[in-house]
Amino acid sequence: MIDLAYASAGALTGFVVGITGVGGGALMTPILLLFFGVAPTTAIATDLWFAATTKVVGAWIHHDAGQVDWQVVRRMWAGSLPKALAVVLVVSFSGPLVKVAWLTQAIGVVVLITAVGLLLAPRLYALARGRRLDHPVRFKAAQPLLTVLAGAALGACVALTSVGAGALGSVMLLYLYPLRMTPHRLVATDLVHAIPLAVVAGLGYLFAGLVDWWMLLSLLVGSIPAIIVGSLLARKVSGRWIQMLLALVLLVAGWKTLMSA
Repeated sequence: MIDLAYASAGALTGFVVGITGVGGGALMTPILLLFFGVAPTTAIATDLWFAATTKVVGAWIHHDAGQVDWQVVRRMWAGSLPKALAVVLVVSFSGPLVKVAWLTQAIGVVVLITAVGLLLAPRLYALARGRRLDHPVRFKAAQPLLTVLAGAALGACVALTSVGAGALGSVMLLYLYPLRMTPHRLVATDLVHAIPLAVVAGLGYLFAGLVDWWMLLSLLVGSIPAIIVGSLLARKVSGRWIQMLLALVLLVAGWKTLMSA
């Protein structure tokens, strides 16, 4: 049976993801922990599959508009997917890992880092743009390796906490490609990168039987229409003010998650 409270949470998260490309795990996982009292492992497991399914819809709309930078996506996947798979194998074959008490603390820390990253994104962008223009040859030569390493860091974060693929990923991409990533291209590229990452990261939790399928269905009932609306609006409006508001919300959510651990 569809739970309207979960559907409303899904709609809020789906709209934010659609218009900004960020905030899926960073917003949904703390909501499940703080407002619904869901166990950390169940929240992570369910959120990963929620993110994968929801972002397929958003990515399809953005891809249809021709905004995805596939070269950058492939570089990110080269780091994120192997790293996430390695973490998944540890989760799958080390039962106690998925039950440790520090999962909630890890989620809180990553959410706080995500919030700070969103707040500092304009300054990081300005710094990266300056370096890109002052040292173009050196900057471009380092981009491929740094992108793979950034993907690996995201893979670890997402596989352990379900947080970071969108928000942290967008900050990393903005820093690594300050001239190449227009706002809409950033949203589209970040969304497409996050889909297989969420699937790979979610496999370990799926095999461990930690996904709450009824909760997932309720979340998706709200999120899918909302992400369609948000993705269509993303072509017409800037999502920066929503990102700033989201960052402030995540600061509070991250702190409360840490305090509840």
